[in-house]
Amino acid sequence: MLQNINQLHGAKLGARDGDIGHVKDFYFDDKTWAIRYLVIDTGSWLSGREVLLSPHAFKAHPFAGGEGGVKSVQVDLTRKQIEDSPSIDSHRPVSRQYEIEYYRYYGWAGYWQESAMWGLGIPAAVLPVDPNARPHHGHNQRDDVHLRSTKAVTGYHIEAKDGRIGTVSGFMVDGKSWTIRELVVETGHWYAGKTIFLLTESVDRISYPDSTVLVKLAKEDIMQTTKDNVAHAAAAHG
Repeated sequence: MLQNINQLHGAKLGARDGDIGHVKDFYFDDKTWAIRYLVIDTGSWLSGREVLLSPHAFKAHPFAGGEGGVKSVQVDLTRKQIEDSPSIDSHRPVSRQYEIEYYRYYGWAGYWQESAMWGLGIPAAVLPVDPNARPHHGHNQRDDVHLRSTKAVTGYHIEAKDGRIGTVSGFMVDGKSWTIRELVVETGHWYAGKTIFLLTESVDRISYPDSTVLVKLAKEDIMQTTKDNVAHAAAAHG
């Protein structure tokens, strides 16, 4: 089941021994589309400091809250562990050096150490993935880090092979694997103002200087895919 990541924005977080803040943002890997971190605003608890929480920090997936949104999420850590974790500079990209220090602090295996999406250590909150799902490639430790903010990418233009089709308004996440499967797209005048869902596998690349998501498909292909999905959903519901 896919759920919009917007349902978790503002959700309160609790550690084993008390509240720690609320969800402010998400960092995703723009090569595999995996959610690597939740960005947590700790409020007055840590004097406004932001911290990152990996999926390893959760026993259960936080997207299990249903269609009405998620109001609170439990983290399998203590407040002291989070307080003593490596600090991030919210104005700079997350570096591999920081990630190595972060994963070493918590004792988790780095996801970049093997070819699988989660490396040698699968988070407890990640359920077994469908063996027929499309493969994901990990990163070598020397690779550049491709972590991006979902808030920053929200509002980016979507550019098909033959022109612009709309803007990003949300991200549909697979509740089993912490993976973004679809982009929520507001089409504006191009498609009668409809909201459509674009598979991330159809994305060619993201141009950050141009604030644009470039897609491998033409407009007609996207329209046909959308029609097929609507027809399939209608048939499934009788």
